[in-house]
Amino acid sequence: MVGIYIGSTAGYSGKNLIAAALGLHLQKQGVKVGYMKPVGAMPRREGEAVGDEDAFFMLEVLGLDADPALVTPVLVTRDFKVQAFTDGVGDLMQGIRDAYAELSRDVDVMIVAGSGAYLDSGAYCGVEGARVARELGCKTLLIDRHFGELRYDTLLRARRELGDDLAGVILNDVPEDHRREVDELLCPFLERNGLDILGVIPSDPVMGAIRVGDLAERLSGKIVSAHQRADRVVENFLIGTMQVENFMTHFRRHKNSAIIVGGDRSDVQLVALEGACPCLILTGNLYPNDIILTRSEVLETPILMVRDDTYTVAKKMETILSSHKLRDTIKVTHGARLVTTSVDFDKLGRILES
Repeated sequence: MVGIYIGSTAGYSGKNLIAAALGLHLQKQGVKVGYMKPVGAMPRREGEAVGDEDAFFMLEVLGLDADPALVTPVLVTRDFKVQAFTDGVGDLMQGIRDAYAELSRDVDVMIVAGSGAYLDSGAYCGVEGARVARELGCKTLLIDRHFGELRYDTLLRARRELGDDLAGVILNDVPEDHRREVDELLCPFLERNGLDILGVIPSDPVMGAIRVGDLAERLSGKIVSAHQRADRVVENFLIGTMQVENFMTHFRRHKNSAIIVGGDRSDVQLVALEGACPCLILTGNLYPNDIILTRSEVLETPILMVRDDTYTVAKKMETILSSHKLRDTIKVTHGARLVTTSVDFDKLGRILES
């Protein structure tokens, strides 16, 4: 049995995406896959079962039937943190080891998902990623997502700390305009320094997309028209604070972008609606006029109304689109295909067997 611990250099780097794609790829090859997320920070109840939200989702994607208490033996709640910071929580590793032994029975490959950022997340209670991977005898697959740049210093540090237990690195969400530099400069440099680059996944707008209904919830707003189209997908956003003529020029270049605009700018709102934007986000808690509402219903373009000002909403949108979780079936299917075409799973298999 082979164990693969999936860690990352930062939060929201694509651990679920890689875990799902790897698990589905192995299952297609007839490999029996198990899954575990030893430390979970998003408690969720399903019936009588309590576990981690990511873990519930991954079990569904991979079609696995496992006890959530075994899949995530350490569940971080507020009460857990209070105890950890006061009286302590004792040694949690034995429970993790026992759960791993149970889940890995009759399994060919165990996928162990990391939690939080880098490999020291959880150090305050003795369950940091590096220790968990070592205690379970797993090799680590490290994901580095391009947030403006790649964290090459962190990758080199991981190579020194993990040595041969680092199976390799996957570079995720690399923009097209950085691809040549990554392929010709950074990857050869990292390879020369002992890091196996297993794949470079390009940026893809679908992977950062979010449904209008989910967006309304995240922005603490409400949908005031075309409620039946709350499933429309937003891939990006554009701020409509400029003059109409200038806005139209930018708008043509940004399809599938939500338009953030003041509730009093009906001129920009109408242009955006007629241009088939996926949704309007009206700021300042201002209700749209009757003309805008009517066109919204006719064109089936949802309008979100939020209390915040335009600048605040734009900053929230940046965070939401960069950290939105992998949840939709469409994103799972698309993401798995994207990873499969970008990552050398055969090379990963050879490294794990060596």
